[in-house]
Amino acid sequence: MKQVEPAGRLLKRAQHLEDSLRLPMSDKPGELEIDAAWARYYTARQDDARAETHWLLAYQKATAAKLDRLRPKYLQQLAAFYDAQGRPTEAQRYSRIYMALTAAFNAAQNSFHVAQYESERVEQAQNTQINNLHQAQAVQAERLRLGNWLLLGALLAVVLVSGLGALIYQQLRTKRRVLAQLRQTQSQLVQAEKMAFLGELTAGIAHELQNPLNFMKNFAEVSTDLVDDINSEGADGRPNSGLEGEILVGLKQNLQQISQHGQRASAIIKGMLEHSRAGVGQRVPTDLNALAGESLTLAYQGFCAHDKSFSAQLEMDFDPKLGLVSVVTQDIGRVLLNICTNALHAVRERQQQAAAAGAAYQPTVAVSTCCRLPGREVEIRVRDNGAGMSEAVRAKIFEPFFTTKPAGEGTGLGLSLSYDIVTKGHGGTLTVESREGHGTEFLIALPQ
Repeated sequence: MKQVEPAGRLLKRAQHLEDSLRLPMSDKPGELEIDAAWARYYTARQDDARAETHWLLAYQKATAAKLDRLRPKYLQQLAAFYDAQGRPTEAQRYSRIYMALTAAFNAAQNSFHVAQYESERVEQAQNTQINNLHQAQAVQAERLRLGNWLLLGALLAVVLVSGLGALIYQQLRTKRRVLAQLRQTQSQLVQAEKMAFLGELTAGIAHELQNPLNFMKNFAEVSTDLVDDINSEGADGRPNSGLEGEILVGLKQNLQQISQHGQRASAIIKGMLEHSRAGVGQRVPTDLNALAGESLTLAYQGFCAHDKSFSAQLEMDFDPKLGLVSVVTQDIGRVLLNICTNALHAVRERQQQAAAAGAAYQPTVAVSTCCRLPGREVEIRVRDNGAGMSEAVRAKIFEPFFTTKPAGEGTGLGLSLSYDIVTKGHGGTLTVESREGHGTEFLIALPQ
């Protein structure tokens, strides 16, 4: 009815209901597509920036939920929106995605039609065969009814029984042969699955051990430098006893760090093996605020030990009312360490780009926690102002073995393992929002 303001008030009420009830998005007819409704609302108000944001959000949610009925519609709306805005590049981009998606749907539909046609053809052939058999049986019955020769009828009965026996025997042999082939195929599939799981487990252990081993290597190199310093003489040719004391203290601290990270590596191996056997570890009440702060600090120390020229601003905003949450502490710590490490990679990449361009830039990584509703779920957010991710990268970051790091620097299992720990191991959700050139935010939601 072109009444924009009443529509806006109703949308705010609808948004409040969705936020408070946490309703999942679906493509059932009659349900409100609230992000698309917001986009049309802001279009009516000529607020193109917000309209664009909500069209993109609607398409992202439909893609994440695999709602094939809504995705083509949102792609059409995005293409029409960018075309109306005089932005042909974006319009062509989403038009191409729409055409590719439509082509995939058409191909699947054509395959379905071909299969349906083949099924109908086979069914028609079977019906024809059945009709022919019925006609043959009718002719035979008529002959038997008209015939008065009992011997002929008995002979025909014997032939019929023999034919059925031969047919049953042939079918039995065929079924036995098919059953043997199925058992062989099943055995091969089980073996292939075992090998695939073994490969993923091995790569996962190697990925998780990389951080503590790097720490141990860095502290060992520092200790070697300290030993070289203790063997050097002062300006007067005599050993410096004060310097020796400081170096010995540093060596002791480095050895403690090496021992600590060695124990962490051992714990990672034990945790991965337990995960491969039982699926999840033992949940214990955990202070997520302390765990999140420790993970960010540990990731930052590892970066600084590897690259002494790197520095970043760390921000922590923890909810004091969060309380203890029952989680597998080591697994959630592994998730937070992976995400914080990725965030530091992102800000270092943008810092290098800014330095090359001569622009001012302050790398920042922020970790925060909050409890949305009492007894419902807790949230952990890790945000950075790094280089951000493209839509194509964002769509694949949780896939196993997908990585954007150079060869030899990543296995592509960190976020995949993190996703499994949060979703399968704890029944939570792990989502990401990112914009190229602006930064990335990971959201971990865990049920209490």
